[in-house]
Amino acid sequence: MSKEKRRNVFLIITMILMTVYLGWRIIFTLPFGQRGLNIIFGILLVAAETVTVLTTFELFVQKIKKKSGHLERPVIPPEYYPDVDVFIATHDESAALLYKTVNACTFMDYPDKQKVHIYLCDDGNRREMAELAQLFGVEYLGLADNQEAKSGNLNNALSKTSSPLFATFDADMIPQHTFLMKTVPYFLLSEFIKEDGVWRLRKEGEKDNTWKLGLVQTPQSFYNPDLFQFNLFAEGIIPNEQDFFSKEVNVLRNASNAAAYTGSNAVISRQAMEDIEGFPLKTITEDFETSIRLQQAGYITYATEEVQAAGLTTTMIPDMIKQRVRWARGVLQSLQNTGAIFSKKFSSSARVTYLNSFLYWWSFFNRLVFIMAPILFALFDFQIVNTKFWNIVIFWLPPYLCYGRAMRYLSSDIRTQHWSQVVDTIFMPYLILPVLLETLHIHEKKFKVTNKEKEAGKDRPYDFWYAIPHILLLALSIIAMFRFVHEKYGWTLFYSSIIIFWLAYNIVSLCYAIFFMLGRRAYRRSERIQASETVYIRYKNQSYQAVTGDVSEQGISFYASSPIYLPEKDVIQIVIETERYKARLEGSIVYVRQEKEVWRYSATVTPLDETDKRQYMQIIYDRLHSLPKKIDPWVTFYDDMLRNIRKRVTSPFMKKRSRRTLK
Repeated sequence: MSKEKRRNVFLIITMILMTVYLGWRIIFTLPFGQRGLNIIFGILLVAAETVTVLTTFELFVQKIKKKSGHLERPVIPPEYYPDVDVFIATHDESAALLYKTVNACTFMDYPDKQKVHIYLCDDGNRREMAELAQLFGVEYLGLADNQEAKSGNLNNALSKTSSPLFATFDADMIPQHTFLMKTVPYFLLSEFIKEDGVWRLRKEGEKDNTWKLGLVQTPQSFYNPDLFQFNLFAEGIIPNEQDFFSKEVNVLRNASNAAAYTGSNAVISRQAMEDIEGFPLKTITEDFETSIRLQQAGYITYATEEVQAAGLTTTMIPDMIKQRVRWARGVLQSLQNTGAIFSKKFSSSARVTYLNSFLYWWSFFNRLVFIMAPILFALFDFQIVNTKFWNIVIFWLPPYLCYGRAMRYLSSDIRTQHWSQVVDTIFMPYLILPVLLETLHIHEKKFKVTNKEKEAGKDRPYDFWYAIPHILLLALSIIAMFRFVHEKYGWTLFYSSIIIFWLAYNIVSLCYAIFFMLGRRAYRRSERIQASETVYIRYKNQSYQAVTGDVSEQGISFYASSPIYLPEKDVIQIVIETERYKARLEGSIVYVRQEKEVWRYSATVTPLDETDKRQYMQIIYDRLHSLPKKIDPWVTFYDDMLRNIRKRVTSPFMKKRSRRTLK
């Protein structure tokens, strides 16, 4: 049996076990006969479990059906590549941030680069943006006093351009040079067919005029650690929190043609946008609603797995919470606007997917129920589950163990059950009310653009106020634990083990949430990107060759096999070279240390001129980021907790390290 078949069999077994468990819970364990509150909380707990299980089932089924939604990118002759417009949308972001994105767009490969038309779309009508566009030789589309936010900005761009395809990028999203070559060919699938392993132009009778591709979405990716990685000292252990949706969930939804447009890193058919009359206006998540309307108009929206652009994720807790509230409200708003869950224009599997999209935002309420349930039992003597210990072991334990492994299969080791619950626990206090209000059609329409620009060297103690709900729940859980185990011994303690486990599990998740809110001081203004590239150093008529360890906008580190005399503060010349780019830099050494058999040098650097700056930006960003792509399976709860405690009680490395210079 192949690995894929074994995975599918395991997912099916897990679904069967979980269905049996839910049946047992609903039929045999509800606390009928108890006082009113017991019944209410008992029903809430079963409802939370049912919603959690059913939303997971949808993903399991999509995983099993994954191949049915796969499209193969065709190989097409250069002359068939159509014109494409590139829209870079900006609202109030800085010119420094836009510089990297516009620069990268000018380096994108295409058979005929005269067919690529780049537009800086600025709904702030700012002079510095017009000057930036002029610097790069791209078009500037200013829009003063835009009342329709990003939708209005992009609709304005559409009204002033004409290419059959257009790509959209957020201000911070930096495309790789391969972006267009990895996305545009999909739109030629209706004209080309693969025969005997070779792609050829379809004959007149082979064309399928009913097959319409509206959108190709590449994953959202980030080159800086997100707040989960950074605040929990886990940038070398866990992937970005959004990877699970972008690289797994959205790709799985190809099978039901419900893949979502995420607002950037995508190519869209102009005809498709004309058919839905442009980007929707009455929503705060125009991207998500755009993909729904494209699907309702009969178009395919397709999500790819290969990262082709990377940007900045939020670096402030208040900004991240505001972003998630906007996403929650926007998704629910768009589902209401389009009637997607009940739309007859969708297949049954697509409607289930959109029901799942709705129910996902209620998972944060479910998380509160899962935290409160053992507290109510252990601290306040609520009887919310009517059963015996061995019944729980028989009906609950097997599906629970299988579910944990199934989540690893589902996410390809990007996410585990544990990390999903940590994320839900962190956001839980701040999403329950907005989700409830939006479900009741009580809308909040004004949202600011998420701030992603980094503030280095600043402590942000006020973020800890966001941990107050988690501290209260942690205190209740600890008190409940002490009360519950008090004077229990032997078999009595053994029969109490499930409640003890449940409380302990919640305590760990709440501790993570508090560690997250404690934050962590950021020392660097720009991110270090791991890169192994050839570098040449010149100092006082002497030349040396080395290999880079990492690169950033302000600095570079490199390794030499033997010590090089490079005094601090003296100016050195550096040339860094890759297969595509070459940049001349001027710098000075700030730090030297010996690592085993090599010497590591860190230097501040500045490009010599504008051409070198543009080349150096590409050396830094035109690559896959070096952050983890999968969870380290060997890291345990104990390791995570110990690491966080150790990092927080010891002095920061930046304050302790001393400088050394070779002499």
